[in-house]
Amino acid sequence: MFLTDRQTKIVELAKTTGRVLVDDLALQFSVTPQTIRKDLNDLCNAQLLTRVHGGATFPRGTENVRYDARRQIAAAEKQAIGIAAAELIPDNASLFINIGTTTEAVGEALIHHHELMVITNNINVANRLRLLDDIEVVIAGGVVRQSDGGIVGEAAVDFIRQFKVDYAVIGASAIDPDGALLDYDFREVKVAQAIIANARHVILVADSTKFERTAPVRIGQIPQVQTFITDRCDSPSIRDICRQSGVVLVETSKPER
Repeated sequence: MFLTDRQTKIVELAKTTGRVLVDDLALQFSVTPQTIRKDLNDLCNAQLLTRVHGGATFPRGTENVRYDARRQIAAAEKQAIGIAAAELIPDNASLFINIGTTTEAVGEALIHHHELMVITNNINVANRLRLLDDIEVVIAGGVVRQSDGGIVGEAAVDFIRQFKVDYAVIGASAIDPDGALLDYDFREVKVAQAIIANARHVILVADSTKFERTAPVRIGQIPQVQTFITDRCDSPSIRDICRQSGVVLVETSKPER
């Protein structure tokens, strides 16, 4: 396929950010949304992008989007998810917070809580919460990933297993229609599995773009969590899994019909 200059730039944007939106592209390139939709359809027909509601994603199944770009994807949705998750966590509680930009949004929303013990393998969460008098921060040891400040490896797993906490906040890089929670780094997955096994109430936080992505390593299944918070869930299969397994599904914005 011959790519126009605009189409080439669209692919590069999608590769950098993971997702591009019709309205944003139309504004950026000063063309109509119909023109962008045609560009995206052409690029998807050539299997360079994957069409999703309102835009397209860059298809990658073995490599995650860069950390800085992930922070920008669905930023407002992640903030709302973080607030909703924080509302479920009472004062005087102990909790795990795992690696991820959405879990970081939960950490940010906890700043007004009191008497919390937060155990985390996320340096970004630790740096934010350590400044607060009412929150005790305990950080895992292990290998620090340069890409995002996540602490992974067997040392982190062994550290997590020392605790049994009231709540855990975990994320996922992708969610399959069969309810599988997926990630890219098997070392991170082992830590997430230890967190799930050592918490009384597991809160999964993931924005709706995670339904559109794939990743190669299985963390677990949705029925292993007690609460799933997302901005919107348009997947009938995921809704059925939540209902059948007693998982509370919380949507921070109403799905479009």
